Amino acid sequence: MRRSVLTTPALLLAMGVALTACGGGGGETAATTDTAAQAAAAPAADAAAPAAPAGLDGKAEYLVCQTCHQENGEGLPNLYPPLAGSEWVTGEPEIPIAIILHGMQGEITVKGAKYNNVMAPWASLSDAQIAAILTYERSSWGNSASAITAEQVAAVRAKTASRTTPWTPDEVKAAQLK
Repeated sequence: MRRSVLTTPALLLAMGVALTACGGGGGETAATTDTAAQAAAAPAADAAAPAAPAGLDGKAEYLVCQTCHQENGEGLPNLYPPLAGSEWVTGEPEIPIAIILHGMQGEITVKGAKYNNVMAPWASLSDAQIAAILTYERSSWGNSASAITAEQVAAVRAKTASRTTPWTPDEVKAAQLK
């Protein structure tokens, strides 16, 4: 008996990731409810070799970003900007943290190319998950920026807790995030 391509586990998983990836994640889960405990459990960043906080695999956590920004971090032309070589990813760590937490909209220039799309907020991810994702992004595809800790994510989350809308590029650059 021949198995339908539409019911293979790999395809179902890929469809599930694609359907949730650009929608800002799901509702709150047990993994996202105690960020203070997760932040306390995250190890300090090792300057020589960035490690994912709290034992999380940053590459595996990056799957939520991969649908738009692609496995190789190159994004999709005219739709989603690249993370590879992006000054937005490798600059001050508070900016990409704030963007992941609250999303971003409006025209952005990355590596000389303009993009104008909406990134959904991912505040439902835990501080440790966001730290692992950003540490992976900041040390992959030729990027060589410092690791991000769950404590850094928690600090930006607390500073921006009253924000209810996605950032514009100018707003996030001007924000007092430290």
